Amino acid sequence: MEDQNSGLKNQNPEPPSPSGAPVDAAQKKPRRGKGRIISVQGPVVDICFENFEDIPSLYDVVEAFTFDKRRVIMQTAEHLSKKIVRTVSLMDTLNLQLNSVCYNTFQPITIPIGDECFGRVMDAVGEPIDQKGPINAPIRKPIRVLTQPLGFDLKQKKAAKLEVLETGLKYFDLLYPLVKGSKTGIIGGAGCGKTVVVLELINNIVKQHGGSCVFTGIGERIREGNELFHELTESKLIGNVMLAYGQMDQPPGARAEVVNTGITLAEYLQSKNKDILLFMDNIFRFIQGGQEVSTLLGRVPAETGYQPTLASEVSSVQERIRSVPGGGSVTALQAVYVPADDMTDPAVVAIFSYLDGSVVLSRELVQRGMYPAIDPLQSSCANLDPNVVGRRHYEISQKVIEHINKYNSLKRIVAVIGVEELNKDDRLAYGRAQRILNFMTQPFFVSEVFTGKKGQYVTLEENLDGVQRILQGDYDKTKPADFYMIGKAPKP
Repeated sequence: MEDQNSGLKNQNPEPPSPSGAPVDAAQKKPRRGKGRIISVQGPVVDICFENFEDIPSLYDVVEAFTFDKRRVIMQTAEHLSKKIVRTVSLMDTLNLQLNSVCYNTFQPITIPIGDECFGRVMDAVGEPIDQKGPINAPIRKPIRVLTQPLGFDLKQKKAAKLEVLETGLKYFDLLYPLVKGSKTGIIGGAGCGKTVVVLELINNIVKQHGGSCVFTGIGERIREGNELFHELTESKLIGNVMLAYGQMDQPPGARAEVVNTGITLAEYLQSKNKDILLFMDNIFRFIQGGQEVSTLLGRVPAETGYQPTLASEVSSVQERIRSVPGGGSVTALQAVYVPADDMTDPAVVAIFSYLDGSVVLSRELVQRGMYPAIDPLQSSCANLDPNVVGRRHYEISQKVIEHINKYNSLKRIVAVIGVEELNKDDRLAYGRAQRILNFMTQPFFVSEVFTGKKGQYVTLEENLDGVQRILQGDYDKTKPADFYMIGKAPKP
C-alpha cells in the first residue's frame, strides 16, 4: 500500500492547460493553492489543504486532473473542518483518483464576455462545446454576483412607458402580451409543447425585430439543443444569439449553475444598452439540480421534499433578471415544467411569484390537437391592461375570455343534448367561441417538418381584426373547422 500511495502522490505535479498541453512557467497563475482529494462520492469531492492560506472560499473553483489529463472543475460548497472542504463537481468525475493533486484557483467560475460569444455555444463554466475552437473574448466575468438593490429615484415621478413586443403568435399578442423588461412563464407538463413555443418565439422575434437573444438550456434534452443550433444556423439567425447549455446528462452542479451563466451573458448585453430576450428552458430543472446538490451535501430537505433553500435560490436568480435605469431591458421567457401536472407543486409556486404573466399549457388540448395548447382560463398576464395595450385591444380580449368561459359552461350540456337544443343566444356564443379557439391555433415555423404546414406570422392588427369579426358574427355561416391551423382570418 505504501508503494501505491507514493505513486499516487506524484500524480499531476503540474496542471496541464485546458487544452491538455503543458503549461509554460510564464503562463502560470501567480497564486495556486495545492490540495489532495480524500473522497470522491459521485459529483461530491472532499479535498484536504495542508496550508491554511490555500483553503478556498465558498464558490471558489478548484481544479483537479484525471490520470488521462482531463481537467475537472469543482465549486466549493462547504467547509468541513480547518483543512477539509467539500466541493461539487461541474464535470464528470470518472477517472478522478483518490489522493491526486488539485489546485485552488482563488476565484469563482468566470466565463468569456463579449460580442465574440454571438453564435457560440458554451457550457456552465464558459467552455465552448460547439467544436469551433476557443472563445477569444477579451474579458472574463464571474457568473455569481451580489445583486445590489436598485434603490429609489425620488426625482423620477413615474416609470417609463411600457413597450409591447409583437411576437406573431396569436395567443400571446392577444391575451398575453410581452412587454419589454417583463418575465413570462410558459408552464406545462411533459410533452405539452413548452420547448416548441419557446423556439417559435425565438424564431419570430429575432427574424422580425433583429434583436439579441440569450438562450439558456437547463437540464433539457441534448437533441433539442442540437436541433435549435442547426435551425438557427440554417435560418442565419445564429449571429444574434448566445447559447449556454447545462444538459440533462451533466452533473447536477452544472445544471444548477448554467442559469447564472445565461444571466451573466444577458447582463453584458444589457450593459451595452440593448434590449435583450432571455430564454430559459427549463427553469424547473435549475431547481431540480439544486435539489440534487442539496441532497448530495447531506442537507435535510423541507417537508415537501425540496431543498430548504428553495425560496432563496429562486430569488437569487429571478432578482438578477431585471431592467436597470440607464441601460437596456431584459425580457425573460421561462419554460416551467410542472411535475405530474400539479400546479400547486412548491417549485412551481415559488417561480409563480416572480412572473408578470403565466401561459399554462393543457394536456387535454394537446390530446385534441389544439396547438399551441394554451389554456386561456388558467393563464393570466398583468400586462393585459388598457393603459398598456390600448382600449380596443383590451375590450376585444375581455370579450374573448367571456366567450370562452361561456363555451366551457355549455360544453357539458352540448355533449348531452347537442348544440341545436340551445337557445339562439347560447348557440351563437358557443359557435363563435369554437371559431375563436380554432383561430388561436397556428402552424409554427419550427414544426413545419412535423406538420407539413408552412409556418405563419400573424401581425397584431391582423389578429385583432380577425377576432373582432368573429365576435361581430361575420363568420357565423363559416364552419369552425375552417379556422383550424390557419394564419390570418379568411375573407368572410
